[in-house]
Amino acid sequence: MADQVARRNTVWPILGPSLVAAIGGFLFGYDTGVISAALLYLGPAFHLSDPLKQVVVASLLLGAIAGVLVAGPLVDRFGRRRMLMVAAAVFAAGALTAGFATHVSVLIAARFVLGVAIGTASLVVPTYIAEMAPRAIRGRLVSLQQLMITVGIFISYLVGYAFAPSGGWRWMLGLAVVPAVVMLAGLVGLSESPRWLLTRGREAEARAVMLRTRSPREAEEEIAEIRRMTEVERRLTFRDLLTPQLRPAILLGVAIAATNQLVGVNAIIYYTPTLLTRSGFGPAAAILSTVGIGLVNMIVTIMALLLVDRIGRRPLLLIGTVVLVLDLIFLGALYLLPAQAGAVRWFLVGALCVYIAAFAASLGLGIWLINSEIFPTEVRGKAAGFGTVTHWGLDFLISLTVLTTISMLTATGLFWMYAVFGILGFIYLYRRLPETKGRSLEDIEGTLRARGEVRRPPRPRVA
Repeated sequence: MADQVARRNTVWPILGPSLVAAIGGFLFGYDTGVISAALLYLGPAFHLSDPLKQVVVASLLLGAIAGVLVAGPLVDRFGRRRMLMVAAAVFAAGALTAGFATHVSVLIAARFVLGVAIGTASLVVPTYIAEMAPRAIRGRLVSLQQLMITVGIFISYLVGYAFAPSGGWRWMLGLAVVPAVVMLAGLVGLSESPRWLLTRGREAEARAVMLRTRSPREAEEEIAEIRRMTEVERRLTFRDLLTPQLRPAILLGVAIAATNQLVGVNAIIYYTPTLLTRSGFGPAAAILSTVGIGLVNMIVTIMALLLVDRIGRRPLLLIGTVVLVLDLIFLGALYLLPAQAGAVRWFLVGALCVYIAAFAASLGLGIWLINSEIFPTEVRGKAAGFGTVTHWGLDFLISLTVLTTISMLTATGLFWMYAVFGILGFIYLYRRLPETKGRSLEDIEGTLRARGEVRRPPRPRVA
């Protein structure tokens, strides 16, 4: 009974701040998912060709790249909480502008602004939660980011379905202002990350924050461990991030992000209604099928969140990637059939559900969690930016080319190409991904740093 009380006393003070920060993940999911339904009505409203539809989708991803590049240095300089507040304000401005857009150029600009907020949130939210959380529950709390992304995607699909009869794309895009305002209000009363406070010499404040979720002994041990690592990291710069000691962590973060995107998840998220209408579904049926896919995404993410601190990150990532590859091969084979009609059409929806479930339990959860765990505190924002920029850069390229790639390679070629990328990603992760479950951030950092030191060639002796 005493252990259960202690566990509750540990969880509740950190759960509230984590949930507020994770609204950034909800907005990330909503603004990326809502375009899939809105696109069916934006096309006629603005007379969009396929290439221009891809530009409308991809403008958000281009903004996300800019957001990561700007936020990386700023989050280490000004703190995690302040940057989350900036992201929430930008989310609100972008949503209102998109909802009231009267020309496609205004819509593209609004989507770019929303992308800046998404890029910032995708970098800062998992970093903030990871640095606030005790190690025993860090995986579940950081994974709230991915859970809220899937909730945001699911809600965006529901909103799309609700406004489909009226073609109300303005409501679809503009309603994102509501959670943005809620997030901004909630952040006002939150504390700054204790690790960031320690890197700024504000030890008393950091200790006070830690004591809300840790025993005095645990807090002092963690402070001492962070202080030791900070002495090593104090003068790290972007140039230092490419040294042999830090290179294994950087490459791992990039590899997870690249695999996350190159298996084609955002081709599914952005274009499922378009793909289904081209397979014979009506617009309403296509959007409703997408709602089912979004529900699977959300439910499986909840299950993975409950398991990630029990069975570990590595098994989830590797097993899920194998299932993804097999399902992509099956999806490609379905498109070889003469027509996607009758039972074949529903096999297609089922295969898409299996795909999104495998992704949610593995790469969807892993990219934000692993990138929040493997880098030094002093440069975590800058270092995580490598993986985050990779994520958004590839997302941008994929969203800009899905429809034209289908025209060139057919849907079968598209899905099988993603399967090849998944195989390559699995090989790298199998060889390089360590298990991070139950380990302190400093211990994980030390393991990866040691790999770089082992591989570093000896300096030649000077006579």
